[in-house]
Amino acid sequence: MLKTTRRTALSALAAAGLALAGTFATAAPAATATATAADRWQIPVHVKTLANGLTVVVSPDTSSPTVGISVVYKVGMRLEPRNRTGFAHLFEHLMFQGTPKAPKGVFDKVITSGGGNNNGSTRPDFTNYIETAPSSSLESMLWLEADRMTMLDLNPVSLKNQQDVVKEEIRVNVQNQPYGGFMWLDISALAFDKWENAHDGYGSFVDLENANLDDVRAFHRDFYGPNNAVLSIAGDVTPAQGFALAEKYFGKIPARPTPKPSDFTEGLNTKERRLTQPDKLAQVPAVAAAWKLPGRGSKDQAPFAVLGQLLAGGDASRLYQGLVKGRELALNVDSLYGLTGVWEYDGPSLFTVFALYKPNTTADALLAGVDEEIARIVKEGVSDAELKNLKTALLADWYNDVEMFLRRADRLAKLQALWGDANVVNQVPGWIAAVTSADVQRVAAAYLTTANRSVIDRKPVAMLQAQAAAQPASQAASQAAPKP
Repeated sequence: MLKTTRRTALSALAAAGLALAGTFATAAPAATATATAADRWQIPVHVKTLANGLTVVVSPDTSSPTVGISVVYKVGMRLEPRNRTGFAHLFEHLMFQGTPKAPKGVFDKVITSGGGNNNGSTRPDFTNYIETAPSSSLESMLWLEADRMTMLDLNPVSLKNQQDVVKEEIRVNVQNQPYGGFMWLDISALAFDKWENAHDGYGSFVDLENANLDDVRAFHRDFYGPNNAVLSIAGDVTPAQGFALAEKYFGKIPARPTPKPSDFTEGLNTKERRLTQPDKLAQVPAVAAAWKLPGRGSKDQAPFAVLGQLLAGGDASRLYQGLVKGRELALNVDSLYGLTGVWEYDGPSLFTVFALYKPNTTADALLAGVDEEIARIVKEGVSDAELKNLKTALLADWYNDVEMFLRRADRLAKLQALWGDANVVNQVPGWIAAVTSADVQRVAAAYLTTANRSVIDRKPVAMLQAQAAAQPASQAASQAAPKP
C-alpha cells in the first residue's frame, strides 16, 4: 500500500509538510571493511528452498518468546498490467478479504486475539505481508499465510468494497493533502521514461474501477505462487523447526508459471527535467529534486547511502544546515529513496530531496543552494570525523531496524527476494564501513548532476495567480517606458 488504510507509506512526510514545521545483477560491492567481523553483530541467517520453489529464511533468536513473519512476493507496481494502474496495490487489499477456508475477518481475528498484529505494503519491486505474535501462534500464522497463497475468496462484493477503499485512500492521502505526495508520485512520472517506472502505482480511479474478477484471479495465479515468494521467520524458532513448518504448510502448494517481466531498465538522465505544479491546499511552495540512483548491487550504492546521509540525514546534514539554518531559504529538508530505502529496490529508483521554501524566495535560489552544497562535497570531500559520524548513524539505523523480530523477518525476506541473498544483512555494515571520502566525492560527481536531476516546483494556487497577474502589469510598464 503505500501503505494502505491499515497502513500508508510516507504519510508521515506529508504530515510534516502539512505542519510546515516536518538481478539487475551487477555484482555486490566488494569492499574490505575497516572493522573486523568480530566487531559487528552477525545476524543468524539460514536459507532453504522447498521443492515448489518457495525460499524460506529463518533467523533464530531466543531473547523473546515471540516471532516475526514476512512473506514477500516478487511483484509490485512495475509488473502490474497496463491500464490497471494501482492494481498491485488493490490486490494487496484483496489478500486480507478472506479465503474459502478462512472467511473475511478470520485472518485479523486469529492474529490479534493471540496478542499479535499484521500489516502489508506494496512497492515497485515487491509486495510484503508481515505478522508478529507470541511464538505459540507461529503455526496459526503460517497456516493463514499458506491458505491465502493457495486460494482467495474473490467475489464481486469484496472487489467493489476494496476498490472503494483504495479510492478513498487516494482521496485522503493524495487529493486532499497539501503537496499530495508529489515528491514520490509525480516526481517519478517526470524522472522516468518507461511506463513501468513512471506510472502512478497508487492508481487512477478509472483503472481501479475497470479491474474485474478475471484480472484479480489471473494476478493471484501468475504472481502469488510459492516459487515467486520468500517466507522469512525471525525470533523464537530453530532453523529445523522453521523449515519443517514451512514444508508442512506450504510444501504442497504447487509452483505456478510466472510471466517474464518487461525490460524496465533505464540509464541516468542526460538533461534536467522541470515542472511547475499548482496546489490548492498548500500554504507555502515546495520543491522536490530527484536524481536517478546507482543500480542495485553497484559499487556506488554504499557510498551513495553515506552521501544521502551527509546531504539530508537530519538536522546535522549539509542541506539542513546550509538551506534551513544558514541561508534560511527552506523551512525543512527531507529525503526519500523512491518508495523504499537505499537497499530495497531492484529497478530504477530515485534519491529525492523535498523541501518547503519561503514564499519570498524561489525554487531556483533553493536549487542553487543545493548545487553549492553538492559542489563543496565534490571539491572538498568529507572530513574523517564527519565520515565516522555518518557511518555511525547509518549503522545504528541498520541494526536498530533489525532488532525487532518483525522488522528483521521483513528485511531478510526483502533482501532474499531482491538480492537473492538474505546474508546481505550481514554484509551491508562492512560496505558502509569501507566507504571513503573519495567514494563520496565520486558518487556525488557522477549522480548528483544537473543533467540527471528532475525538479517539481509545487506552488500554492494563490501564488501562481499573483505571479500571473503581476507579469502583464510589468510587461505593460516596460512597454510604456520611454526609449532612451
